[in-house]
Amino acid sequence: MLIKTVIRHGEYYDSVKLMIATKQLSEFEGVTEAAILMGSDLNKEVLKRTGLLTPESEAAVPEDLVIAISAETQEAIEKALAEVDGLLNQHGGGDDGEEYKPKSFDSALKAVPGLNFCIISVPGKYARREAMKALQNDMHVLLFSDNVTKEEELELKTYARDNGLLLMGPDCGTAMINNVPLGFANKVRKGSIGMVGAAGTGMQEVMVLIHKLGGGISQAIGTGGRDLSLEIGGITMLQGIEALNNDPETKVIVVISKPPAEEISDKMLAYIKENVEKPVVINFIGGDKSKVEAIGKAAASTLEEAAAKAVKLAEVSCCSKYSMENNDELEAIAKEQAKLLKPGQKYLRGLYSGGTLCYESMLVLRDYVGDVYSNTPLNKKMKLADANIMQENCCVDYGDDQFTVGRAHPMIDTTLREEEFMNEVEKEDVAVILLDIVIGYGTHADPAGVFAKRIKQAKEKMEKKGMHIPIICYICGTEEDPQNWALQKAKLEDAGAIVVSSNAKASKLAGMIMKAL
Repeated sequence: MLIKTVIRHGEYYDSVKLMIATKQLSEFEGVTEAAILMGSDLNKEVLKRTGLLTPESEAAVPEDLVIAISAETQEAIEKALAEVDGLLNQHGGGDDGEEYKPKSFDSALKAVPGLNFCIISVPGKYARREAMKALQNDMHVLLFSDNVTKEEELELKTYARDNGLLLMGPDCGTAMINNVPLGFANKVRKGSIGMVGAAGTGMQEVMVLIHKLGGGISQAIGTGGRDLSLEIGGITMLQGIEALNNDPETKVIVVISKPPAEEISDKMLAYIKENVEKPVVINFIGGDKSKVEAIGKAAASTLEEAAAKAVKLAEVSCCSKYSMENNDELEAIAKEQAKLLKPGQKYLRGLYSGGTLCYESMLVLRDYVGDVYSNTPLNKKMKLADANIMQENCCVDYGDDQFTVGRAHPMIDTTLREEEFMNEVEKEDVAVILLDIVIGYGTHADPAGVFAKRIKQAKEKMEKKGMHIPIICYICGTEEDPQNWALQKAKLEDAGAIVVSSNAKASKLAGMIMKAL
């Protein structure tokens, strides 16, 4: 097998474009493996796992474009290399008469005067500059970029607040403004429930469940995961609550976040008590419910509970046809699955694309197996020494910053999770695997299709060894999403997966199986 590596210094491309080009290059005749990516340390690990790491790529820096191809012949390599530029520079469609698309921030402002909203997704080291440029042009900002310093975040949010603007982010993946989805978002009906959250997939989960329970969303304001830290002080969260309180279309407010710093939690609850008369549902995932109840607002322990309470408070008249499993049904499935496992199977593995879904899962699992290992653990003592190597009971958030330097978010690029999934099903001590499948705008076009293929491969391997591993999936999405929740569900179930109606219930089922062993 021949391997060819080409390094292009200082040539940057968006990670989504690189992912698409890599998949296309891999399909060329005679090509065994291919990768087009930036020279980050994480991407070098990908090259190593796929057998494409060479001294040239090992010496690359994050600003370098790495093109690596393995093939049966030199001719196949040369033909593939000749197509790389075409793949990287291809357009998404249209013809010479297609609408003009500005190539810079300044040209966009000139082409469309009066713009008041800007979405920014650039490498972290450029994000502060571009966000400040937008704010200084009187624009609200959704800052999708991660790897931005806390000092830069505080500077941007302080400027935005002082000038009557919203800075959502950094690392803000989800929002819905005036029924327009931004970043990762799902197609949900318009309604009277407004949300503000420091948790992207947490907001998606609640929005999806509200939709399925018959409710709808007025606005959904993301803050970025660090907003409720002591350093940032909840600037965007407080702005978001104030905006929803003043919005005549919003009748009920939902607040979603991992547990904030106590000082910030007290500050926020005091603000809500003094200023917000509307019904409020607060879910500090795993946090103290008593403080919320003490100010006369509704507290929720899970994302599912937050959605249900919000719909009830909104007095939704629309009937829902959506059904959710009860405890007896989950217990029956758990007992049936546990009987199929061998004595040596004793560990659970969760592979997550959604950080909040991973966090909630670990909270639910705590009642069944105790604290689990993770790259983002509940208990700091359970932090993995190497996020690429799972141990014992373990849940990994593949959307964490360490996995997204120089590559697309795992909701877009499924590669890392696919690889680890196939690694885990080979292990004879693994008893249960948990997967989240997030669909909607901005995500992979067919994530269930990708994992259904992998699940079928895994099932075939396990059958040959006389093994069984229950694979439990939760799909965060609706039937109105581009991928269609029902179609995605059918693909996974046809492959042999168990699909459950909420992330909390998927985690609960996994915990029940573990407890039944």
